[in-house]
Amino acid sequence: MLERHSLKHEFPQFEEKIIALKSSDAHFRKLFDEYDELDHHIYRIENETEPTTDEVLTALQVKRVHLKDELYKYLIN
Repeated sequence: MLERHSLKHEFPQFEEKIIALKSSDAHFRKLFDEYDELDHHIYRIENETEPTTDEVLTALQVKRVHLKDELYKYLIN
């Protein structure tokens, strides 16, 4: 079984900053929620509980990477 890629899992060194930004920055919170929802969707597909095509899965994974990059920019500033 595959695992999820939560931001706290991906960036454990920024856990406190993630928590702080979620409560203080509306744009970060929106991106975080979008990332989390997308990650959950990908997880369901990868674990074969939600059917789709390889093309759709790849597009979702690319979108997740872009969101993660954008969130990372917040975390390093």
